[in-house]
Amino acid sequence: MSYAFLLVYGAPLAVIWGWYLGRRQRAERTHVAVRDRAVAAGLAEPVSLHPVIDALKCIGCGSCVKACPEQPEHHVLGLIGNKAQLVSPSDCIGHGACRTACPADAISLVFGSAKRGVDIPLLSPDFETSVPGIYIAGELGGMGLIRNALAQGKQAVDAIHGRRSRGGDALDLVIVGAGPAGLAASLTAMAHGMKFATIEQESLGGSVFQYPRAKLVMTSPVTLPLAGKMRFGQTSKEALLGFWQDIESKAGLQIRYRERVEAIQRQGSGFVVRTTKAEYRTSSVLLAIGRRGTPRKLGVAGEELPKVVYRLIDPEQYAGQDVLVVGGGDSALEAALSIAESGARTVTLSYRGEAFARAKPRNRERTMAAMQSGRIEVLFGSEVKRIERDSVLVARGELERELPNDAVIVSAGGILPADFLRSIGVDVETKYGTA
Repeated sequence: MSYAFLLVYGAPLAVIWGWYLGRRQRAERTHVAVRDRAVAAGLAEPVSLHPVIDALKCIGCGSCVKACPEQPEHHVLGLIGNKAQLVSPSDCIGHGACRTACPADAISLVFGSAKRGVDIPLLSPDFETSVPGIYIAGELGGMGLIRNALAQGKQAVDAIHGRRSRGGDALDLVIVGAGPAGLAASLTAMAHGMKFATIEQESLGGSVFQYPRAKLVMTSPVTLPLAGKMRFGQTSKEALLGFWQDIESKAGLQIRYRERVEAIQRQGSGFVVRTTKAEYRTSSVLLAIGRRGTPRKLGVAGEELPKVVYRLIDPEQYAGQDVLVVGGGDSALEAALSIAESGARTVTLSYRGEAFARAKPRNRERTMAAMQSGRIEVLFGSEVKRIERDSVLVARGELERELPNDAVIVSAGGILPADFLRSIGVDVETKYGTA
């Protein structure tokens, strides 16, 4: 009887258990491969808020892996040796869903790591900096998550409105940046009837639309003043930008685009904000800028020509043109690939390094394949010397080469804003794996 019992019940259990173990082992092999590729590519250090797993507390249930909103496009977390690990740190943008899902309280969210510090400005609960009257919301304060940035922009302006003094010719507020935090702040200022100006050095969306991923995740609805509730779960950059542009138009929001802040100085009880186009006297300033800062320029003759840009917006606009892309990171490689796929006549990638060490493996592989097929020419160890109206001069050592050219896209990184914050007196703390 016991033998029959084991046969009837034990055999199916053994099959189920074997299937479970096999699935777990296959998943672990995938996670190990993702981790090893990240290490090989030099992408093993997280760039923003990220989880740290206490191996002594972790029970290996995988709840954190399943909860990550970036799955399945990005394997941010994985199970290795029956313990959760951060296997692709550069893909983590700090959702925090993993910590909420962990039943063993084994996950903490921190900034930076022992090897790589992250500069975070010191802020009050109302997002005010160490300089009274200057506030920070969004990515610059360490929160790259869209819904958090939207909420912080609103909360910061609510606090500023509660403290503002009435009367005078000065503005109540200057908002710097038109990303998620800046957009929410601007709508909140409008709803309060405040006198304000919003300044953006590029275009609506800010640094969010420089992300290499096409998919963006918003894990919960957010309510915006004058716009109502945003109910996105997963969306594309393009769809979200279209939604925000519609809000901007319907609300009658006036944003001063293509204007960059150059200095913020105390004047009496307020500030003077100097930009590339004007000066603004204001009682308060809200910095809603990204951590990527101002695009790094080449510093060569001809860089002021209108054909030179620092962010790819629409690759199809370069169809039939001779295009030069400058840089060796993911944004440069992705720009070159998308332009080539959109029908450019020629695409040349100029990079001062000898290998794409900073780029993700998939981008490196796709670029090498495009090189072999002749769709992209890569000039390693090169630098741009001069930009002309119809050409560019590129040097490789002692050799110089003039290329026919209709457009230049510079993807050489940005000048980080930490020095700018310090220049206006804002205290900044470097986090090495701490909350």
